[in-house]
Amino acid sequence: METPSRPRALLSVYDKSGIVEFARGLNSLGYEIASTGGTARVLREAGLSVIGVSDITGHPEIFDGRVKSLHPAIHGPLLCRLEREDDAQGLKDLGYPPIEVVAVNLYPFSDAAATEPKLKDVDLLEMIDIGGPTLVRASAKNHRNVIIACNPSDYDSVIADLGSEGVSIERRRELALKAYEHTAAYDTAIANELATRWVGAPEDSDDTEEQTRRLPATMTASSKRMHTLRYGENSHQAAALYVSPNATDGETLVTALVEGGKAMSYNNYSDADATLRLCRALSTDEWPDTPHVCVIVKHNNPCGVALGATQLEAYEAALASDPESAFGSIICVNEPVTMEFAEALGNLFLEVLMAPAYEEGTKETIMAKKNRRILTITSPNNRLTSLSRKTIRKPIEGGWLLQTEEPPVIDWDKAKVVTTATPTDEEIASMKFAVRVCEQVKSNAIVMVQGTATVGIGPGQTSRVEAVRIAARRAGERGKGCVLASDAFFPFKDGIEQAAAAGAGAIVQPGGSIRDQEVIDEANARGISMLFTGHRLFRH
Repeated sequence: METPSRPRALLSVYDKSGIVEFARGLNSLGYEIASTGGTARVLREAGLSVIGVSDITGHPEIFDGRVKSLHPAIHGPLLCRLEREDDAQGLKDLGYPPIEVVAVNLYPFSDAAATEPKLKDVDLLEMIDIGGPTLVRASAKNHRNVIIACNPSDYDSVIADLGSEGVSIERRRELALKAYEHTAAYDTAIANELATRWVGAPEDSDDTEEQTRRLPATMTASSKRMHTLRYGENSHQAAALYVSPNATDGETLVTALVEGGKAMSYNNYSDADATLRLCRALSTDEWPDTPHVCVIVKHNNPCGVALGATQLEAYEAALASDPESAFGSIICVNEPVTMEFAEALGNLFLEVLMAPAYEEGTKETIMAKKNRRILTITSPNNRLTSLSRKTIRKPIEGGWLLQTEEPPVIDWDKAKVVTTATPTDEEIASMKFAVRVCEQVKSNAIVMVQGTATVGIGPGQTSRVEAVRIAARRAGERGKGCVLASDAFFPFKDGIEQAAAAGAGAIVQPGGSIRDQEVIDEANARGISMLFTGHRLFRH
């Protein structure tokens, strides 16, 4: 085979955005264009001269295109180290011309995996690209000699560099790194999807041993940077926002429509996540008479949560829980924003308001106050009901902690009244609400409620009795006759003493302390009913 005098470029892309223009640019610079299948067809229809990969390899595509580029006539030129005399001579002896530019992107596996109804395994497996990743990795490995472009956004700059002083080694490294990130993300998406299909999602069982079996043997994650943020938790820290490949536009916090005010910050997103999760946890059919949810969060902890027959009712009750902390907060509601709610916000300084939709004119009313941001997060039936996160991870020195993230797990039929006094049906309903809120409060956590509205929250304390004191101080007179929820057991009776002093009439807690009987005795002595759920709800 005689080596052609023209440099050669190989183009084989699923996403054909800009590929015709890229090929024309290469052609104008004297490149011979080699291509495969659908890409070759698009280029020829655009009037470009294209040599097929089969013409280069001397072998036809087989198995409906499953095998086409896996051949020495392609990968020899891609991996040849032209700076080494023996490699260069070997390629010349074989008669294979160098391939200097490669444009490849892969089958959209993540999109295929997200389709509804779900594809059968046999169809999904066809969306696993084999030749494409091999071309990408080979080109990136030999980036000193091969320019690899996986993203159409890089085409113009590659053409510009080739037409001037050439593509620098720094730019080649940048493109090679993008290429490896592209294939790493692709393999991660495949591994995660097949693990979910073939092993199962952790939430599928309440049994801890079964959940443990389903935790992945290898933790993989792939997210694409959407944009950098102004700074991290503090101004001296850098931060960026990344989006998961399976995040649906408008249905997740990362992809939500953001309007008004400054760009969202690191802390805004962190607080918004806590707000959204609690709002979704409460958007159920358990309280049919109070379907409206309002959650107010400050510094990752709820400061006011309420259900209401109307949105305004829910907001006013949530705000009353701790109006001081609501300054600079994030608020989430589970139904379209009404005008009466928008007007009730008045001059309250809030960072973010989240909702599934906004009635006509409400956005303008809300954003009339400077620097307010509104987020639109849609979901089925405009109800924020799903808790989609399957696992959560936390970095520690030298590795990661990974755990399942469960929706509410308490079986109330198995909950046990341990005191002489028995909670009323109304108190049981309040307990269910209080526990749901408590699940999202940082530990040690105490939540005091009246009906289905918080009146005092004691979050994130090193002492449980101090958490009771804080909740009681915030509740004030509204603590009289309240239901009090604790995320873990009371280790001493002093927590019950403080609860009684605040006026609590009923307590719900997991139980499990070696001093449970001492705690029960104290509750009995004070006429407080108490229920054990058997489930600790720590959130650190």
